[in-house]
Amino acid sequence: MVSDGVQDRKESSNLIRLNQKLVSEDTCTEAYGFLPCTTTVLGNVFLVLVYGYLMFMAAKLMSRGSEILLQILGPGIIGGLFLPVLSSLPDAAIILASGLSGSKETAQTQVSVGMGLLAGSTVMLLTLLWGSCLVVGKCDIENSVAIDQKDTKAFSLTGSGVSTDIWTSYGARIMIISIIPFLIVQLPQVLPSIFSSPTAILLAFIVSVSLMIVYSLYQVFQPWIQRRRLVYVKHKNLMSGLLKHLKSQVGGRRFLKDDGEPNTEVIKKVFERLDKNSDGYITAKDLRALIIGMHLEETDMELGEAAEEIMLDFDKSHDSRIDMEEFVRGITRWLQKVKHSARKNEQCPTTPRLLNNFHQKTIEEQEMLLGDHSDETTGSVGNPRWNTMKAVLMLLLGTVVASVFADPLVDAVDNFSTATSIPSFFVSFLILPFASSGEIVSGLIFASRKKIRTASLTYSEIYGSVTMSNMLSLSVFLGLVYIRGLSWNFSSEVLIILIVCTIMGLIASFRTTFPLWMSFIALALYPFSLLLIYILDYVVGLA
Repeated sequence: MVSDGVQDRKESSNLIRLNQKLVSEDTCTEAYGFLPCTTTVLGNVFLVLVYGYLMFMAAKLMSRGSEILLQILGPGIIGGLFLPVLSSLPDAAIILASGLSGSKETAQTQVSVGMGLLAGSTVMLLTLLWGSCLVVGKCDIENSVAIDQKDTKAFSLTGSGVSTDIWTSYGARIMIISIIPFLIVQLPQVLPSIFSSPTAILLAFIVSVSLMIVYSLYQVFQPWIQRRRLVYVKHKNLMSGLLKHLKSQVGGRRFLKDDGEPNTEVIKKVFERLDKNSDGYITAKDLRALIIGMHLEETDMELGEAAEEIMLDFDKSHDSRIDMEEFVRGITRWLQKVKHSARKNEQCPTTPRLLNNFHQKTIEEQEMLLGDHSDETTGSVGNPRWNTMKAVLMLLLGTVVASVFADPLVDAVDNFSTATSIPSFFVSFLILPFASSGEIVSGLIFASRKKIRTASLTYSEIYGSVTMSNMLSLSVFLGLVYIRGLSWNFSSEVLIILIVCTIMGLIASFRTTFPLWMSFIALALYPFSLLLIYILDYVVGLA
């Protein structure tokens, strides 16, 4: 059959239209003259993933460096003034990059990426992470308090949930105070005859910076937030150190089978080695003998304190001794947490690599121990000079990586937005919070331990991260908009932050037990936020 050419022209036209969807008509400029850029959809997806991963690694480096310094120096000026700022620096770098370079018109377009990150980080932490931690950390509620590690009521909406301590509620109240600058910047919408937009932006910037200074000084003179992080580091290092030490006690035999399941026979062999008098129980004396062989300088805990913590975690019968069943369940539970932590990095890691990788990560993970005597416990770190150098190098490397790759990441998001016609705010809102936040995985891991103390720390970390974002990240954004004279078109985005922070902050401020049904409120606020922003900007025309 001979073609008449009509069908060929139709197919060619379809291919052209398809390519037009995948390729933007605009050109791109290489960051620093050598970092790659592209105008295609798939190309920008790749660049967002690459640059986003580099920003994620920068955030992890700075988090680890901060925690090491806090462990060495203890609560004080460094921990109160500098470390909270460093923890929010990756977000601030991206926000700064979104409106610092290029012409005023380019900055006006790209600054939406910064606002997307600012709003997305806050909403993600208080909705998706808050609700998910409640689901994985739920325990049976009895007499209005969640019972540690007792989870027999399945998914009872009112009979299961989590409890936190009163200090966590204080953190939520501080978070509510941090939204004051968002209220100020909205004044021109309510009182346009009194407040002009530039005046409100400047006033909000001054208040935001002032609140950040006051918050940092508060941590210096009332350092309970730092103490919780410090004790958290010590206890988590004990967990990883014990697993590594037990692995060395079984002659290289693997704790995990080839299918990734715990090898109960090997765990039982370990129990038999620890049970010195063969009576079927491990006592506190046996634990102290075990811990002597560990590197306690890495855990920064006293011998008796470490033995007590292990006993608390394993002894479910509360008879001050651990039988074989309790030991197998406890080690299995710990190994499952290690596997969960490593799952996003490796498909089937070997047991030694799994434990080594987890042990390296534990210095950035935190767990709070209840009681003033625990919070006051500090100590020295093995080879503090080397660890100080290591922490400083981590902080410097993380700062350099965040500073260098923030601008290319913003360009990639903006180019992807142009190529797909999806507003850059929504791209940033959905993607960037996961690239610049290290709280997600660690928060879920700690919450899954199903204890009041771990739930308290998890939610304290969430409220603390939101507080610093509302102060530091907002200060950078407001200063950028004011100095460059950009138009303020973010009333709906600010409104969403106010709504989410107020609802979740009030819930957490006046109660310490959260039934499972509250997770649905938190999780529902995430799609609600996106929908409301879309309606306000593109239906009502508030932007």
